[in-house]
Amino acid sequence: MAFDIEMIEKVYATMAERVDKARDIVGRPLTLSEKILYSHLWDGMPTQAFARGKDYVDFAPDRVACQDATAQMALLQFMHAGKSKVAVPTTVHCDHLILAKNGAKQDLELANKQSKEVFDFLSSVSNKYGIGFWKPGSGIIHQIVLENYAFPGGLMIGTDSHTVNAGGLGMLAIGVGGADAVDVMSGMSWELKFPKLIGVKLTGKLNGWTAPKDVILKVADILTVKGGTGAIVEYFGEGAESMSCTGKGTICNMGAEIGATTSTFGYDDSMRRYLAATGRQDVVNAADKVASYLTADAEVYANPTQYFDQLIEINLSELEPHINGPFTPDRGTPVSKMKEEAAANGWPIKVEWGLIGSCTNSSYEDMSRAASIVRQAVAHGITPKAEFGINPGSEQIRYTIERDGIIADFEKMGTKVFTNACGPCIGQWDREGADKQEKNTIVHSFNRNFSKRADGNPNTHAFVTSPEMVAALAISGRLDFNPITDTLINDKGEAVKLNPPFGDELPTKGFDVEDPGFQEPAADGSSVEVVVSPTSDRLQLLAPFEAWDGKNITGAKLLIKAFGKCTTDHISMAGPWLRFRGHLDNISNNMLIGAENAFNGKANSVKNQLTGAYDEVPKVQRAYKAAGIPSIVVGDHNYGEGSSREHAAMEPRFLGVKAVLVKSFARIHETNLKKQGMLALTFANESDYDKIQEDDTINFLDLTEFAPGKPLTLEFVHADGSKDTILANHTYNDSQIGWFVAGSALNLIAAGKS
Repeated sequence: MAFDIEMIEKVYATMAERVDKARDIVGRPLTLSEKILYSHLWDGMPTQAFARGKDYVDFAPDRVACQDATAQMALLQFMHAGKSKVAVPTTVHCDHLILAKNGAKQDLELANKQSKEVFDFLSSVSNKYGIGFWKPGSGIIHQIVLENYAFPGGLMIGTDSHTVNAGGLGMLAIGVGGADAVDVMSGMSWELKFPKLIGVKLTGKLNGWTAPKDVILKVADILTVKGGTGAIVEYFGEGAESMSCTGKGTICNMGAEIGATTSTFGYDDSMRRYLAATGRQDVVNAADKVASYLTADAEVYANPTQYFDQLIEINLSELEPHINGPFTPDRGTPVSKMKEEAAANGWPIKVEWGLIGSCTNSSYEDMSRAASIVRQAVAHGITPKAEFGINPGSEQIRYTIERDGIIADFEKMGTKVFTNACGPCIGQWDREGADKQEKNTIVHSFNRNFSKRADGNPNTHAFVTSPEMVAALAISGRLDFNPITDTLINDKGEAVKLNPPFGDELPTKGFDVEDPGFQEPAADGSSVEVVVSPTSDRLQLLAPFEAWDGKNITGAKLLIKAFGKCTTDHISMAGPWLRFRGHLDNISNNMLIGAENAFNGKANSVKNQLTGAYDEVPKVQRAYKAAGIPSIVVGDHNYGEGSSREHAAMEPRFLGVKAVLVKSFARIHETNLKKQGMLALTFANESDYDKIQEDDTINFLDLTEFAPGKPLTLEFVHADGSKDTILANHTYNDSQIGWFVAGSALNLIAAGKS
């Protein structure tokens, strides 16, 4: 039986009436995305039609999921909210704090020692507040959610940008910051600007070397890393119906890399098969009763241009395998073009590592298809030219692929089997030789390939491709190897050709596992004590942020003018910094250390206006804080792209930054800034970015008149006494201005005013 089946049945019990009412109000057929949104309104029955990309709407998500790195701060905030139990089903998953180095057994043992304090904290808080707890080694959050909790037509939020993986099971699953999660866990509504809709029509059928991963790699190439901002991507068509459920999850998952609010697919037979295979026939039985409400109205898919704000069409029969990168996930290269692209750009051809796994490509099907390539290499007597590693998605998957001989197949080729965890995908990889910072190429089936993301080496060229292609490229040792046309030389000097991959969508013998790693919370957690040592360097209880004093911010200093790509990795790095995710003061020492200073082209080097000397960004900001001087951060386009990492908002807030002024924001980061009581502003005229000088002092002229739809006026006073007055736009509504006034959204919750 599924977890929370009563909740799921309750959602389905009201769906038909709510969707029918919404269809009448809107006055046209509805997309799947609209059906799910309108059936999850906080007020219940729809009463009005909402404008896409304009109206802020209050929703009632069905569940919340948190991974261990983000859960620390989310739960520390929840403890501050003063609630006795979570209001909706919630889970915590330990997958980020496990360093990949020697292999699963040793790495897990080390993690349990090094992060015992954090795991114990998460376990006890989960036990106290009625939260399901998945232990270290149980698996990657999004794979576990897909296997256990996701259901067609549901709405969930998660404190990780790749929560969207659950879209493979027909949900709207949306990545958020911890403060948003606390709202929902506390029994409050969750606010979202009603998204625009992008339709992706898939015709034809995947064949040969082309995999579901290639669909999202192509979409990312089309839309770029910001092309999906403020929109839901809804996939449909014969091509969508022909794919597996986990393949759909792969596509939705990486939708985070185009900035999309989320992505989803309509309910179909692949979802039925997957639900049944994972022990959830009861969900199938319930979903089948409302099946027509779990996909778009027929008219929508018949005439999609009338119902979507943007339409993309992809013929799967003609789609080539893609290899995206380096340094950005939206630079797509068809495998047939890689030879010339690599040569033209000077990319290192030799592949040093191939890595399969992460939340997007760690399913049974992924491992099965990749193993089919490995078996061929072993049978042909080919010694792989690159090192090779895999991360199974969950203990259930690991146990099953071990039972079915797939792990043994990988190990015959010398593959290193890492823990069922994120590992290299998030920078939790102790890669030998990375400290030498040599120029090199790796290929992986992950989502992100920003500079320094996987191994900390800025010269590692990371390319994103399907698990099958990772296997082929690792075996060949060449980035420009095309398995469709090229041959390999085996150890006997013979030319051999790899056949296209094949594998089972689901295990023919069914899934199996001895211990999935789940801890059910106490029925009554009132007696559970949560202990946080005041001397801990890993955990720190939170103090409320100060409320706004009601005055204009004046005399503020420019902390940094960031140039170019500034992701949440640049603002608050992962990797070794993950250990401080529960200690706001300590982790604030990584604030903006990866951002490039527009004035000197360097990272982590900004001018301290108090001394005139250049120093590390956190040190300069701490000097301003100690002196009682406010500051602002200026940034470029799509600022805060990438992870849902709320630390990227909390750190500047904690250290005294008052405002972030950029050309444009990534959705989650803008919301995170608002939630923490900061000013998230955009240039009314993008060219004003060029007017900002290194020694600027900034005055807000009309913050005392802060109101929805009214731009703010900022005065930039230059070192020579001249001034530039700049208009800054914002998207704050009345309730969000209330967060700013109170000092944070959490302050309102704690005060019982929200």
